[in-house]
Amino acid sequence: MASHGAFLRGKGVRKLLFKNLGLKIIAVLLSVILWVFATSRGLSEISLDVPLEFKNTPQGLELMNRSVKVVGLNIKGQERLIRNIKPSDIRVSIDLSKAKRGEGIYYISKDNIRLPHTVIVTNITPSYVKVLLEESVTKTVRVRPVIAGTPERGFYVKSINIIPETVEIEGARSEVKKVDRIKTEPLDITGFKETFIRDLKLDITGMNIRTRTDDVKVKVVIVRGKK
Repeated sequence: MASHGAFLRGKGVRKLLFKNLGLKIIAVLLSVILWVFATSRGLSEISLDVPLEFKNTPQGLELMNRSVKVVGLNIKGQERLIRNIKPSDIRVSIDLSKAKRGEGIYYISKDNIRLPHTVIVTNITPSYVKVLLEESVTKTVRVRPVIAGTPERGFYVKSINIIPETVEIEGARSEVKKVDRIKTEPLDITGFKETFIRDLKLDITGMNIRTRTDDVKVKVVIVRGKK
């Protein structure tokens, strides 16, 4: 009798479980929908253009060209937080530590992106960048001072001395090859009537090179008389 009673109770439980099953399923689905709605309220998505950076360029190589300068990102997060995010808050970088000379393709994924923990990336455009690396070389070139104007009447420039007379430049082989001398920034000697020394910056505007020193000393010897 006891087992018969247990059977009847089990049957009753099953009957209760399956009673109005359709309504119960609908109730569960509604609960899920309400939960998704509640958790998604206040979410916002924006688009940003972020500069693409390169790090760990191997010694002896120069980054010559890249197909992409900025990366378009779609980011999503709580509206109150995401509306204050600026491109400077996000970093997109490519690790070139294993790069070799020549052209290479590097894919841009979420692993390349550093951003606040409160947001997520939903889209990245473009998905890759082409990079051209060239051999780095050094070369010694002469420095040429750029002098403008004339001394005071009755005086003339006897000599111009540069210290040092040469500087070492560094950069990609194709760029270094183009340079045979470096000019200084202009020096105006209008109205001068005595010898003087100035520190002048080297002018490498438009040159894709670096110099080991930023400036040189220029001594302008001015004497009385006619040249």
